[in-house]
Amino acid sequence: MACRKREKLKLDQEEMQELQKLANARSSPNGKVRRAQMILLYAAGERITDISRSLDGNRPLIERTIDKALRFGAIAALDDLPRSGRPNIITDEAVAWVLNLACQSPQDFGYPAETWTYSALIRHIKIHCLEAGFPCLENTGKGALNKILAKSNIKPHKISYYLEKRDPEFDAKMATVLCVYQEVGSDIENESPRNKATVSYDEKPGIQALKNIAPQLNPVPGKHRAIGRDYEYKRLGTVTLLAGLDLHTGKVIPLVRERHCSKEFTEFLELLNQEYDPTWKLRIVLDNHSAHTSKETQKYLASKPNRFEFVFTPKHGSWLNMIEMFFSKASRSFLRHIRVNSKAELMDRIYRGIEEMNLEPVIFRWKYKMEEIRTL
Repeated sequence: MACRKREKLKLDQEEMQELQKLANARSSPNGKVRRAQMILLYAAGERITDISRSLDGNRPLIERTIDKALRFGAIAALDDLPRSGRPNIITDEAVAWVLNLACQSPQDFGYPAETWTYSALIRHIKIHCLEAGFPCLENTGKGALNKILAKSNIKPHKISYYLEKRDPEFDAKMATVLCVYQEVGSDIENESPRNKATVSYDEKPGIQALKNIAPQLNPVPGKHRAIGRDYEYKRLGTVTLLAGLDLHTGKVIPLVRERHCSKEFTEFLELLNQEYDPTWKLRIVLDNHSAHTSKETQKYLASKPNRFEFVFTPKHGSWLNMIEMFFSKASRSFLRHIRVNSKAELMDRIYRGIEEMNLEPVIFRWKYKMEEIRTL
């Protein structure tokens, strides 16, 4: 096949000087420097094959550069020619239709999934776009869909959680709880003499007793960098941690049982009763669990007149209870990855874990919404 013969490239003095300056530059973009060298060599009579060998370059790139120089001029060939770009073929109406789909549940369209995936949403768009009157969406890909959703900050594949206010007296009860925390904080700062105890109480149910059914492998330098466990395990049941956090000292009072009914709750109240000076008032911040207001509990409280004071968090507002901070800390420390051979061992290790934490107690301080406290 005959090779294409190109005409010679003539450069005037000004073009020659600019190209030579650029070809020897060290701080200019490499692409421009290479193009300047190609054009100078071609103008000097070098063949494209020799230019490619001399510059160790890509022959098609050299040919395109020379063709641009012949057509538009040597200086214009140094830069990429402006392109018109692909026109935006997805209409605003089509975008609105896609966003409307993304803001609905897949179940509304008969799919079993709870949330959209990009693949499922694209598949639905391609199936129904023609009947909806949007043929411009027929070739929609993940990139185009991502741009549409990102522009409106829609993420139909994700779930974010919130807490609904179900208690009509939520604000008043929250203020009461926060006032308790404020009072405790003031007592600690002023080192006021104690004549009462304020305890944040809750239960952590469903702590699983899991047993390894194969030997656990410890790390070995050069072989295993982590603890090795078989994927299978045996369930031995669950236990519940009933715990109270003394807000003045940071000490945790635990009780571990298999259930958390009225019997266990009154047992915990008696544990508190034995823990503190009999002349002190025991103020307990707790949630609205039925065991906390049951007949059995009321009977116990009646047997200890003026000893206990309950401060209830709002319904669906147990996050206001500071004991949750301790439960989170326990889950991230001694309860993390725990494996045992019996429920009795699990109970013992929970007690020992809390005993260890009580050696260096942490006084939790509540700050969220404290500036909004008001008496209602």
